[in-house]
Amino acid sequence: MNIFLNKKILIYGLGKSGLSAFNFFKNKSDIFLYDDYQSKFKSLEVQKRFIDYKKVLKKNFDQIILSPGIDINKCKLSNFLKKNYFKIYSDLDVFYSFFKNDCITITGTNGKSTTCQLMYEVLLKQKFDVRLVGNIGNPILSIKKVKKKTIFVIEASSYQLEYSKIFRSKYAVILNLSPDHIERHKTLRRYVKAKFKLLKSQYKDNLAFVKKNDFLINKQLKSNSYNSKIIKIDTKKKEKFFKNINNNYFFTETNQENLLFVLEISKALNLKKNLLIKTIQKFNGLKYRQQTLLKRKNLIIINDSKSTSFSSSIGLLKSNKNIYWLLGGIPKKGDEFNLPKKYFKNIEAFIYGKDRKFFNKKLKGKIIFENFISLKDALIKILSIIKKEKFIRKTIIFSPSAASFDSFKNFEDRGLYFNKLVKRYLNGI
Repeated sequence: MNIFLNKKILIYGLGKSGLSAFNFFKNKSDIFLYDDYQSKFKSLEVQKRFIDYKKVLKKNFDQIILSPGIDINKCKLSNFLKKNYFKIYSDLDVFYSFFKNDCITITGTNGKSTTCQLMYEVLLKQKFDVRLVGNIGNPILSIKKVKKKTIFVIEASSYQLEYSKIFRSKYAVILNLSPDHIERHKTLRRYVKAKFKLLKSQYKDNLAFVKKNDFLINKQLKSNSYNSKIIKIDTKKKEKFFKNINNNYFFTETNQENLLFVLEISKALNLKKNLLIKTIQKFNGLKYRQQTLLKRKNLIIINDSKSTSFSSSIGLLKSNKNIYWLLGGIPKKGDEFNLPKKYFKNIEAFIYGKDRKFFNKKLKGKIIFENFISLKDALIKILSIIKKEKFIRKTIIFSPSAASFDSFKNFEDRGLYFNKLVKRYLNGI
């Protein structure tokens, strides 16, 4: 019996996932809607289902579907949610209760979206009925015409996994782990535990793919037991397979690691090797994720606006020469700069934004840096230097290592702004 059918359900948080949950449920159960910012929703259908704060507190709901963006400690219904925590579920739980399709669920601190996109394109080329969903931007409950053979590639955040109670995935992937979202999870232990819920819920015949050379992953594996077969990916060992790949996108250490996971999953699925290689050769990556914006003889510009922590920038800093590194924004709590010393002389940092002191402290004594009020000012300074040194090959890397919310809606907004700056100020170089 489905635990969500014909029930009294509160959906809290009406972003993409919340609205998709409402549309999925509206003819299946008695639905009530709540959002901290009710006034921004103009749809009459949505307005009719809204319930005010006082009524929420008096109502006895069977389940609460909580959007991943809602922080249980910092929302209007905080006390109510804590009292009713056993009733909270995620959209992943709802999906699992209605569909038992095979899923490849990918999580980790860095590289989730790129690995999901590549896995999706690989399966599509091999003629699978495959859907790409989750944190990558397509809510899982918005998918239509699901068949028994439909396979799902899911990008799962720690927020989604933390709220999930019944979701299971036949294939689970943890790419890597480093301190992230500590402001939400409060401790590193809780962050890691949220990620490992993906493995904890698996059955014996399921497969889990994890990074072999990862301290936090190994620590968790040693202190806990899991039912599924765990396959450790040795990211230090470069396969012969890479000799067949002629795609600049996979020159960085980070993207090579992402590819190694896709190769191991492909082996488990017995995919055709020739089609696999074709897909990899043509893969262009995703916008604002280590995206090569310009490539000339003496100048490369890379837009990596997606970078929100030091660990997500390390791959690019290791893989390029004569780097001018643009960074700044809202730093992640507990973030540490762990680039090996041998790369320091190869980089000059141009730090922008209000939190310059944080980045100054982390880079002091390691990398030469200069401070700027804005991203625009920092880029203009870099371009003025390059004009004087036209015959020396330089790489401009925009990899902020911080969240974007100080000045932008999200990393896409930040990435688009950087592209516009480059287009405007690159003239004559």
